[in-house]
Amino acid sequence: RAALDRATVLLSVTKGGKRIDNMWGSGGGQQSVNHLVKEIDMLLKEYLLSGDLLEAERCLQELEVPHFHHELVYEAIVLVLESTGEKTFKMMLDLLKSLSRSSVVTLDQMKRGYERVYCEIPDINLDVPHSYSVLERFVEECFQAGIISKPLRDLCPSR
Repeated sequence: RAALDRATVLLSVTKGGKRIDNMWGSGGGQQSVNHLVKEIDMLLKEYLLSGDLLEAERCLQELEVPHFHHELVYEAIVLVLESTGEKTFKMMLDLLKSLSRSSVVTLDQMKRGYERVYCEIPDINLDVPHSYSVLERFVEECFQAGIISKPLRDLCPSR
């Protein structure tokens, strides 16, 4: 009861809520989707520059949005489709493998990310020719690495 009374007093103070947010943090679930998408995009780009898997994993966990990890999976695959060369392909494969093995990204979130790409590949292909073949190759590599299941691999659209 004392803690609730104290919290009520702190929140009723002018700008108290803002002060509490600065002290305790606002939590991932209270952040806007646009903000989270930007954070994930920056996380992936920083990972591509640094190659630091542990840092990428830590940053994803700090967002505190396990229900939104499918966005990271989706964006990682789209980066692979849009890239030229093998570096991004290999690095994103390593990242997804690491996040899968550590269970930071659950099977359900992994599946949702892949399914989103599968649904949007016709539109992606308009901007990125050969995206179907790159997707098929990436999905096969992910299956071989144990990141995704055979049924999810078999759902991959082909041209």
